[in-house]
Amino acid sequence: MMQTELDLFNPASPAEPQWIGKQAVVLPGFALAWVETLLPELRRIIAQAPFRNMVTPGGLNMAVGLTNCGALGWVSDRRGYRYSPLDPLSQQPWPVLPGALSELSALAAAAAGFADFQPDACLVNCYKPGTRLSLHQDRDERDYSQPIVSVSLGLPAVFQFGGHTRSEPTQRVGLRHGDVMVWGGADRLRFHGVLPLKPGSHPLLGSRRINLTLRKAG
Repeated sequence: MMQTELDLFNPASPAEPQWIGKQAVVLPGFALAWVETLLPELRRIIAQAPFRNMVTPGGLNMAVGLTNCGALGWVSDRRGYRYSPLDPLSQQPWPVLPGALSELSALAAAAAGFADFQPDACLVNCYKPGTRLSLHQDRDERDYSQPIVSVSLGLPAVFQFGGHTRSEPTQRVGLRHGDVMVWGGADRLRFHGVLPLKPGSHPLLGSRRINLTLRKAG
């Protein structure tokens, strides 16, 4: 498969928005001002709803650890993919979505041209070296007019951003700590994934990458 590459790993790269589609953009370092506030909230979320490796409908364990916060949480098991107001492990509501994270996502969405974004779900993914996320579409939300806002923390990753079919060429997009990516509209149902995470250590998060993806699911 032929691929094009957008390299944001170079510290000398400009901080201006990097458009990778008609309605898809990377905002380099956009979340850095929120990190000090978000990390304690992240620890609270994980303590209340620990990471787990969910099972796919086909019976495979997902390599990426996952939890949620917000009114709805994305879950996967033998019955399929869906959003649920309850954590299936505790049968309690998911942790509350932090106000700072709602504010960050709304501002990022607005910067990408999506006004009045009000997320009700945040998927929290934990990548360790060697783990990856295969190409897929986000199709479990009710309203595709709402964007996806993705916040990267910790180790850098290479995000794959493809077309509307799995076989189309993909761009390789470097994402660093504090970068935010937003995609919606004409780009909302593009296939995307993450290449295997390279070994390393981040001064705040150690040998892992935490990815927060905010959606309007209900």
